[in-house]
Amino acid sequence: MGKISIVADGTCDLSQELLDKYNISIIPLNIVLDMKSYLDGKEITPDQIYEWAEKVNSTPKTAAPEIGYIVELLRPMVEAGDDIIFFGISEEMSVTCQTVRMAAEELSYQNIWVINSENLSTGIGLQVLRAAEYARQGKSADWIVKEIEACREKVRASFVVDTLTYLHRGGRCSAVAALFGNALKLKPMISVNKGKMGVAKKYRGKQQSVIRNYGKDLEPMLLQADPERVFITHSGIDPAIEQETYDYLKSLNYFKEILITRAGGVISSHCGPNTLGILYYDK
Repeated sequence: MGKISIVADGTCDLSQELLDKYNISIIPLNIVLDMKSYLDGKEITPDQIYEWAEKVNSTPKTAAPEIGYIVELLRPMVEAGDDIIFFGISEEMSVTCQTVRMAAEELSYQNIWVINSENLSTGIGLQVLRAAEYARQGKSADWIVKEIEACREKVRASFVVDTLTYLHRGGRCSAVAALFGNALKLKPMISVNKGKMGVAKKYRGKQQSVIRNYGKDLEPMLLQADPERVFITHSGIDPAIEQETYDYLKSLNYFKEILITRAGGVISSHCGPNTLGILYYDK
């Protein structure tokens, strides 16, 4: 009899420390630069992506994992008879979940559950950690999947971008809007709703003051959140801003755990540097 294995794609943006602590396996997506594909987090870093993007004035393409890679990663778990629960980025944004389903068919293995997180970044990570905790409590895979999916709409994921350039290059913002927004130093707050990204609010000014206002705007919701944990996830930002955000959340005296993670290459490719988000579960 095998155990429950928790697997997620790399866009969950969990730190290596958290992956090790909860024994979570990662399937990286691909970053494509100049027609060459790199495994996100294994063969390329966000800083290397930014350097390339600024040099060529373009944004990398991102792609779902190759089915062969998934099969080989899952094979030892299958051979051990594990129940495998996989978490993937929203199916509105990627075919990763469907690729994992195809890999399960190729392996002719029934005990693989594929959860469409309907989210991104640590909006996925929140679900992954909760599932890992349930597994440690001895809950069955069926029970865990039903519970996670029942609470999926309670995940609150939002972030504020510093520049519209990367969103424009990725086709999520028109050239005129990007030019106008950058000139006025507009910083949109992007939120995820039912697997899709949308602009929830617009800020203006320097990123430190914008992030400060963003946190204060979230405060009523934060004080109604599940107090177990909250994530600060960023794409590479001034350490002073990171620390101020942490200190602010700590001052609320509400969350048991405040976790800081850096976004991987896929998320960073689309939002650019100096993006920061606060992510949590509603009660």
